[in-house]
Amino acid sequence: MTPGYWLRAKRALARRDAVLARIIRAHPRIALARRGEPFKTLARSIVGQQISVKAAESVWNRVLVLAPDATPEQMLKARRRLPGCGLSQRKAEYIADLARHFAEGTIHARDWPDMEDEAVIAELVQVRGIGRWTAEMFLVFNLLRPDVLPLDDLGLQRAISLHYFDGESVTRERMRELGANWAPWRSVATWYLWRSLDPVPVEY
Repeated sequence: MTPGYWLRAKRALARRDAVLARIIRAHPRIALARRGEPFKTLARSIVGQQISVKAAESVWNRVLVLAPDATPEQMLKARRRLPGCGLSQRKAEYIADLARHFAEGTIHARDWPDMEDEAVIAELVQVRGIGRWTAEMFLVFNLLRPDVLPLDDLGLQRAISLHYFDGESVTRERMRELGANWAPWRSVATWYLWRSLDPVPVEY
């Protein structure tokens, strides 16, 4: 499912930002797409914390051998074998803890589509192993929220450094200032900047 706002956002960003206009032209036939249930998106985001997209994909594929549908129940059943998939012990514990929250109904996934971004983040970060970055990935990839700027994302930091600051390191404040020009489509801008580094779309 591609967001209904995507074409409008692309046009607005291309008018405002020459760098994004060039990147958007280079990727005319791909777009953000939602796949999977909330639990699956969050579990996959935990797998991807602080590792490359390629490494995360490899680990996730091994997790799916143990839990083919990636449901909370399957993850709980497989929890002791998760480290054998290439997950750290800590990440395996985080996924098991997340699965327990879903299985026991202690988080309210059905309410999230009707909640503000910051309210969703506030609920998610109460779960062990979910920080702001993971919550923001959920907003982008599962709830398809249009205006998320994940300042802690390494790929976004690298892309902004490369395209806007001649490879110099970039502070969160400079990222925030640059991103102000992209509102209310900062998720879309982020997605295209990711594509400038890796043309294959990431899916959670």
